[in-house]
Amino acid sequence: MKQTIILASDSTTDLNAELIARYDLKILPLTVALGGKSYADGTEMDPDTIYSHYEQTKELPKTAAPNMADFYSFFEKYTADGSAVIFFTISAEMSSTYNNARLAAQSFEDVYVVDTRNLSTGGGLLVVTAGEMIKEGKSPSEIAEYCKALTPKVSASFIVDDLEFLHKGGRCSAVAAIGANLLQLKPCITVHEGKMGVGKKYRGKFAAVLPKYIEDQLGDASGVELDHIFVTHAGCDEEIYQACAEKVKSIAPFKNVYVTRAGCTISSHCGRNTLGVLFIRK
Repeated sequence: MKQTIILASDSTTDLNAELIARYDLKILPLTVALGGKSYADGTEMDPDTIYSHYEQTKELPKTAAPNMADFYSFFEKYTADGSAVIFFTISAEMSSTYNNARLAAQSFEDVYVVDTRNLSTGGGLLVVTAGEMIKEGKSPSEIAEYCKALTPKVSASFIVDDLEFLHKGGRCSAVAAIGANLLQLKPCITVHEGKMGVGKKYRGKFAAVLPKYIEDQLGDASGVELDHIFVTHAGCDEEIYQACAEKVKSIAPFKNVYVTRAGCTISSHCGRNTLGVLFIRK
């Protein structure tokens, strides 16, 4: 009898309900601390609550990784019937989630932990890849190793409308934030080797710079895998993210263009009106 494979991730992969259901994804949430209380990311706390709380108090949330005991209980639950677990985490450079999962997994024979070296749907792309490989009948070790090798090919970036959250979170100086806002500069936040950095800066209104950003990221799409691409946003108006999805479709015949909303992690770092295109390079 073939071993069942449980596909799982932390709550930062930002997949929508349709994809979670399609791949029967199990999620272990990070914790969001806000207003003196702690909440489970995605089930007890959502981005709109973060935004409204910030507008009233100017307090940003802090996120915390599941601890080793959380992971041990999670792995114990899903391997009790002999199933294998493949678990995807946010980059080890950004959180202790991976290390806690790795240490807990040492107590189990059939748990495979993958550091996505990414965040949001950058990690979600690897989850979707693994989900397709499970359907193809690949072994858990084969899937985990393939996804680990794929991490450098994931392209993840976001355009940020306002630097207030990045400044408040200590990720850019007050001078840089004021200067960028006065000049209407919209920085591109990139993920490289597991870390967030700043790429090209676009000048103009948020909605107006997004088509150029998408063109810069995709080029003629000759170097891009066309199976899956994400347009992931944090609290943007529907007309903005739908226009971006149409722009992506106009560049290349992608098989699947997914529109998802970023969860609490991206939302608490970058704030409302953040949007990215995330895909895998050849």
